Amino acid sequence: MTDNTSPPRTLGPSRWILPAPESADEHGVIGVGADLAPATLVEAYRNGIFPWPHDDLPLPWFSPDPRGVLDVHAAHVSRSLRSRLRRSGWTTTVDHDFDGVVTACRDRPGEGTWITTQMVDAYRDLHDLGWAHSLEVWDDDRLVGGIYGLLVGGVFTGESMFHRTTDASKVALVDLLNRLALAGGVLLDVQLTTPHLRSMGARDVARDWFLDLLMAVRDHDVRLRLDRLDVDRLA
Repeated sequence: MTDNTSPPRTLGPSRWILPAPESADEHGVIGVGADLAPATLVEAYRNGIFPWPHDDLPLPWFSPDPRGVLDVHAAHVSRSLRSRLRRSGWTTTVDHDFDGVVTACRDRPGEGTWITTQMVDAYRDLHDLGWAHSLEVWDDDRLVGGIYGLLVGGVFTGESMFHRTTDASKVALVDLLNRLALAGGVLLDVQLTTPHLRSMGARDVARDWFLDLLMAVRDHDVRLRLDRLDVDRLA
């Protein structure tokens, strides 16, 4: 028997009335403002909406069409990545260093970031309430990669990932998909696809398709395993 993440804490309703995701403009924006309170964020994610801060603008909220997703059984694992999985000796955990993963995602040298101090504080609160989770990739005791996001029933929405060693973020993604599938989850929501994510198997789907699936699985009891696992099991 293994330890699993705790069920998320039930929150009251948001004090904001969020627009319908289908009302988004051509850029995917449904509105601006509101706040980053836990109840606001959870209600937003349960309805396929997420915040994405932009410099010098009130806080925008998005529900893009198309939506980037990665099915839990559809990860593309290249030959070189399989070699990395077999030979690295790395291990992974869940929720062992949430702050470390978020900090590493925010503080990438030479890259800008949308992960403001307010966002860090808000997602730390969600982590304490059982909604936000991190997956860590370890080389012995050194954190070399990871990903964090929100788990809403059977859908995990990835917020950001990082690597300090080649392929560590790819390993984090593959490991998260494996743990999500084993827990009964169905989809990794990547919000917007990039060439890197498409190379890993991500695809664009219609917003309506994504929302229908989210509504069907958002109340499922899905809990990720917390324990340390060897990544060679994924090769």
